Amino acid sequence: MSARRLALSLISILLVAGHGAPGVGASLSFDFDFSSASTFSLTDFKTDGDAAYHGGLFDLTANSYSADITSSVGRVAYAHPVQLRDNATGQAASFTTAFSFAINITDVNNKGDGMAFFLGHYPSELPPNSHGGALGLCTDYCVNQTSGADRFVAVEFDTFNDTWDPNLTYDHFGIDVNSIVSISNVSLPSFSLHRTMSARVDYNGSTGVLNVELQFGPRRMFYGATPTYNVSAKVDLASVLPEQVAIGFSAATGASIELHQLLSWSFSLVTPGSSSTASTSGGASASSSSRTGLKVALGITSAVSLLLCIAILGLLRALRRQHLAFAEIQLESEARSKLMDEEFEKGSGPKRFDYGQLAAATRDFSDEEKLGEGGFGAVYRGFLKELGLHAAIKRVSRGSVQGRKEYTSEVKIISRLRHRNLVQLMGWCHEGRELLLVYELMPNGSLDAHLYNPNVLLTWPVRFKIVLGLGSALLYLHQEWEQCVVHRDIKPSNIMLDASFGAKLGDFGLARLSDHGLGGSHTTNLAGTMGYIDPECVVTGRAGPESDVYSFGVVLLEISCGRPPVVLGRQDEDNQNQVVGRERLVEWVWGLYGGGAVVEAADERMGGDFDRGEVERVMVVGLACAHPDSSLRPTIRQAVSMLQCEVTLPTLPYKMPTPKYS
Repeated sequence: MSARRLALSLISILLVAGHGAPGVGASLSFDFDFSSASTFSLTDFKTDGDAAYHGGLFDLTANSYSADITSSVGRVAYAHPVQLRDNATGQAASFTTAFSFAINITDVNNKGDGMAFFLGHYPSELPPNSHGGALGLCTDYCVNQTSGADRFVAVEFDTFNDTWDPNLTYDHFGIDVNSIVSISNVSLPSFSLHRTMSARVDYNGSTGVLNVELQFGPRRMFYGATPTYNVSAKVDLASVLPEQVAIGFSAATGASIELHQLLSWSFSLVTPGSSSTASTSGGASASSSSRTGLKVALGITSAVSLLLCIAILGLLRALRRQHLAFAEIQLESEARSKLMDEEFEKGSGPKRFDYGQLAAATRDFSDEEKLGEGGFGAVYRGFLKELGLHAAIKRVSRGSVQGRKEYTSEVKIISRLRHRNLVQLMGWCHEGRELLLVYELMPNGSLDAHLYNPNVLLTWPVRFKIVLGLGSALLYLHQEWEQCVVHRDIKPSNIMLDASFGAKLGDFGLARLSDHGLGGSHTTNLAGTMGYIDPECVVTGRAGPESDVYSFGVVLLEISCGRPPVVLGRQDEDNQNQVVGRERLVEWVWGLYGGGAVVEAADERMGGDFDRGEVERVMVVGLACAHPDSSLRPTIRQAVSMLQCEVTLPTLPYKMPTPKYS
């Protein structure tokens, strides 16, 4: 029994004692960590729609669409009925549930709609037409109250502000009762419902108060923790829902791609039963009743004491097992460190740092030193006294399984690469549960921080220099190193700028190796950032050098135009919170190219102060690289030669071709 599971068991015991001894009903308690197969069985779950278990977590929605599918919706529910109330007394149960989940937004311009924890009709069934803002909870956007078998109570984590939602920010969470219009909600900072989060839901069957706590970050012990955000409402579950219910999670998307994942889930409930009081008359009967009551009370006290003793013994045993498990983890960590050291020692540059060195360099990883935060960790500025150098120190999140995979991928690849246009890895640290990478510090940060900063203007000569530097880096990765390196996540935030605004490509966590001359693409899981991912890769699941070339093409257009890959369209005149349409950069520039006016797409902020020939060349090469048909794209060597005027520009179709994927 884990410490967390034991804590939930103790809560169950206290709930039993609090409701009185006679007539106590059945209790339910479980604690599932989906990254540990020993804590759960897939037979305990029912999945519907796009929901599926994928090695360590449940995906509730799909992360890609085919040509004829434009939305995703899914549910995962506990496969067994949950006794919500006692039929004889009508008294509702009290329960506590805690869960860790992740919402991965690949494009902030194309996000929505969210996910929810729900209680509803048993057995759980995915309602028809429940995509988008319905969050997989009900049919046809149940703004009005539902009834019958469609009844539900849910806690929603909503990433899109529909017309019925609060409009202060994009994100909010709230409590829903038979409608997606929340009876109580809290607005959150825009884009904060992103990456890993933890939530806890408490329901008091006596008072009818449902309380929700939300914390940003990986799973942690909630008991005694301070919540980041809180919402509560009074809900009479006994009258709203049937005697037995299904519990679980649902999620949905509309016209955008957003991945919703369940990482862990614990639940503890006690259903109170009925109790009868015998009628009494006369002193003898009263005395007998008193004696009986005393015996019952003593029996209850003894039973509770026995349970507490068992719980304490269980806690001691759990702590002992936890200590032994920690020792095993330490040994495993040391073995892994030895293997990682051997991997690093194959290279000649990076060195091993002690955790204490890096903690001191970053002032114990203080927020003041934080340069930014990605999906699987944060990056800090640090000063290495021993070397007299400033560095960028990436700290992988402890709870991120994917972050650890990316760490391993990065150290195996980037530690062996040497090129002036690649971010240099200076060293590493893996002690216990800490995984850190140390890079050279890029004084001018990332390209996106300059490209979209209203107080900074990148001149065309600087932009063209960045274009050539990025092309040189990719040429080295694809064709000049001993193996072909497919980066798989080329975008402005991964392009760093040195003191002279020279481009250096970084973040090799998603990179993959293949031998030269194999031909064709290799099959892989979808990875990268929407807007930069090759659409053919999204459909076929294959990625290779040609998919990097596509991303390169999008970045060339982005640098030239000063616009992101996808731009939200205009606002609806009747509803200012409703956005109408989205415009994709490649399609927009191709349209201007077909009209013989491609240079008109140049960033207006440059005020026409640029070399028109160079701008046109970069845009045409960008379109050629982003061609829908991967077989018609240039190689990176051909693209770089075009940029350097060594090869003539291709003649592209005036209209963007319709893709044909197989």
